[in-house]
Amino acid sequence: MSSIGVIGLGAMGSAMAHNLVKAGHDVVVWNRSDGPADALVAAGARRAATVAEALRAPVVFSVLSDDGAVAATFLDSGVLAQAAAGTVHVNLATVSAELARRAEAAHAEHGVGYVAAPVFGRVPVAEAGALNVLAAGEPALLDRVQPFLDVIGSRTWRLGDRPEQANVVKILGNYLIACAIQSLGEAVSVAEGAGVDPGQFVELLTSTLFPGPVYTGYGSMIAERRYQPAGFTTLLGRKDLHLALDAAAGQNIPLPIGELLRAVFAEAIADGRGADDWAAIAERQPRATGD
Repeated sequence: MSSIGVIGLGAMGSAMAHNLVKAGHDVVVWNRSDGPADALVAAGARRAATVAEALRAPVVFSVLSDDGAVAATFLDSGVLAQAAAGTVHVNLATVSAELARRAEAAHAEHGVGYVAAPVFGRVPVAEAGALNVLAAGEPALLDRVQPFLDVIGSRTWRLGDRPEQANVVKILGNYLIACAIQSLGEAVSVAEGAGVDPGQFVELLTSTLFPGPVYTGYGSMIAERRYQPAGFTTLLGRKDLHLALDAAAGQNIPLPIGELLRAVFAEAIADGRGADDWAAIAERQPRATGD
């Protein structure tokens, strides 16, 4: 039995922790609120009273929301100085390249290994242990944590020896999803205006030209105007879009579609759709029916 800490028990973190428990690992969990930790303890995990206590495990996963949460929890709190010698921290959050560089340096200063491992896949995929894991960091550290990554994912993509590389790939993947959502919204709007059934239109596209989960899943949501429950909110989508724009700006590479999307996300959030699934940005397009 191997010991692993899991910090951050939102829907994704809870799913990963449950799978690690089911795989027979000794799982130590910490969360700001008690409810998710209670459910994991009932399933066989142990509760850590503090982040520092969770960092006593030889491998620690963190599944937090953004740069601010990661910085507050690990970089600005002094907690890394209390980590057990040789601990490896696997950060599964979608964070900026800048934050990844800062985190790698801070962990190295305290003798703590640092790996980035953001994932592709929504909560049902996490529950099935079938995530695609985007991993980057020192090869020896990746080898150490690979058995745990094998529990949460169907494949680990090793993308480089600098943690920021995994974060940039994740950011760009989400950027392309946002582009697909916008183009789907545009196409559905025009087809619907011509009297074509939007559901049939999406079925045709995803059965022929654009098979795959992005066009199928988001196309259906747009056709049905179904944006709750949100698998990934518009607010989080805007955050990741801005990360993509920042990464490109750091290389002096323009993202013209990204600038369009910046305005689209701002308008969608101003319309009150921040808590809706980010497919709701399609509602910025004129529709033949509705409000």
